[in-house]
Amino acid sequence: MSMLQEFKTFVSKGNVIDLAVGVIIGAAFNKIVESLVGDIVMPLLTRILGGGLDFSNYYIPLNGQSTTLALAEAKKLGGVIAYGNFVTISLNFLIMAFVIFQMVRLFNKMKKEEPQADPAPAVTPEDIVLLREIRDSLKK
Repeated sequence: MSMLQEFKTFVSKGNVIDLAVGVIIGAAFNKIVESLVGDIVMPLLTRILGGGLDFSNYYIPLNGQSTTLALAEAKKLGGVIAYGNFVTISLNFLIMAFVIFQMVRLFNKMKKEEPQADPAPAVTPEDIVLLREIRDSLKK
């Protein structure tokens, strides 16, 4: 089988299409979470922890830059450890992981609540039926 045919078979399977749709929806969902964290959660945290703080500009200079510079300016002057950006991205991840966990929990809960069909009564083997008939006839 040529590689092109193998690829065509692989792509034509339904799971690949489902995966592609999931990745696209995940990317869009990621933008929503980034906006939630960047536009709502982080400003609230900076307000609570100290007026006007901006986590995205927290860094440790490695080349003697001043810590009063904006992160972009400090990066132009040399290396920095941008731990504020890391905190923001980590918070994005935690929120997204929590939301996905809740979605999986809900899906599993819905899956469990599906009505179960009554199991069919077990068919009694023929030899047991015959033995019962013999027993009943002996009782008479």
